[in-house]
Amino acid sequence: MNSQYDIAIIGGGMVGASLAVSLLPAARKHGLKLAVIEAFVMPEPSSKELQPSYDARSTALSYGTRKLLEQMGVWSSLAGQVSAIGRIKVSDRGHFGATRLDARDYAVPALGYVVENRSLGQALLEKLHQDGEGVVDMICPAEVTEAKPLGKGMCLQAEVDGEQIEIEAGLVVMADGGRSTLREGLGIDYRQQDYGQFAVIANLTPDRPHDHVAYERFTAEGPMALLPLTDDGDGQARCALVWSVPETDIDEVLAWNDEQFIDRLHQQFGYRAGAFVAVGERHCYPLKLTRVQEQVRQGLVVLGNAAHTLHPIAGQGFNLALRGALTLSEVLLQALADKQPLGSMQALGRFQSQLSWDQEKTIGFSDQVTKLFSNNNSASVVARNIGLVTMDLLPPAKQWFALSAMGLDVPEPQFFSGGGRG
Repeated sequence: MNSQYDIAIIGGGMVGASLAVSLLPAARKHGLKLAVIEAFVMPEPSSKELQPSYDARSTALSYGTRKLLEQMGVWSSLAGQVSAIGRIKVSDRGHFGATRLDARDYAVPALGYVVENRSLGQALLEKLHQDGEGVVDMICPAEVTEAKPLGKGMCLQAEVDGEQIEIEAGLVVMADGGRSTLREGLGIDYRQQDYGQFAVIANLTPDRPHDHVAYERFTAEGPMALLPLTDDGDGQARCALVWSVPETDIDEVLAWNDEQFIDRLHQQFGYRAGAFVAVGERHCYPLKLTRVQEQVRQGLVVLGNAAHTLHPIAGQGFNLALRGALTLSEVLLQALADKQPLGSMQALGRFQSQLSWDQEKTIGFSDQVTKLFSNNNSASVVARNIGLVTMDLLPPAKQWFALSAMGLDVPEPQFFSGGGRG
């Protein structure tokens, strides 16, 4: 194992692994050395064991994200394990507002896709194993305990197998998740807004095929989403549920048995997707909007959940994080072409500038939708229902919403050529 690298990525989850994959062609072309430092054992691609980022939950991928995964060479191994979203139905429980989107209206094969994190993780690790030999060192399990600036990069202190090692890198990328202790240790400020809700995650079996329809349902207690999954091993249809419940109710909800859970779900969601006949293991986590106030420093970038966490109802968290990772790749390719240090503020400032509009738009939209549809005062109810009806009736408004949902309203990072624009 080397002790000096051009780029060290802290965190081998979906964002960190995606960044590493996107950098492989440039690394081979320019002779770069990459390190991925992960606190947990990274499983082999075929392993059934899970790294926490690759757990049993699912992720919604926009159509724009599919295009990026195709550029990365990952989509081909993933395509058989995703469920397409052909239509999206948005409604407000007990009110008249509703809108519908259909992929056929926009000449795309799908508005988006739903994939289990395990499958996405396996596809990324498979690509790293296949193409990363001699380019990427996987340092795990390892815990980075300290990061200090050097003249042209960063010096990391890490514990590996009970021993302290020192790693130097021209650029350090922190992609170590929303609970990053390193972020705190570096004094990187962030703002956090508590939504007063928990997300309850579960897989459901309906009594009929889901027909590739995704539902966004807004209720007095909070928003919920039902997403189409691939069928199980016995050919039974499956759906992924994200149910936002008030913090005051979470203990009661988690105490329900399967029959009680399904009964209460039907009360809130109805039978538009059929009757649910089984529910899998339930997980929950608190919902907060978090955003760092300082995403770049000399020799340092913060990415993914370490940089921002969103409410899951709009399904944009990973899509935004992936665009951030690949925008960074694009900027680093240009820095190489311009013979700039990878960790220079000239390069990293360009990254922040290119990404800022996308982040402001996506984070702002997610936050406003969450607040509007979690508010039960009469003015908000009338406003959101008029908005839903107007969107359904006015083609320009509907197209804007559809392009945003598909991730096609932002420039696509051009990172895969292995060179820069110069």
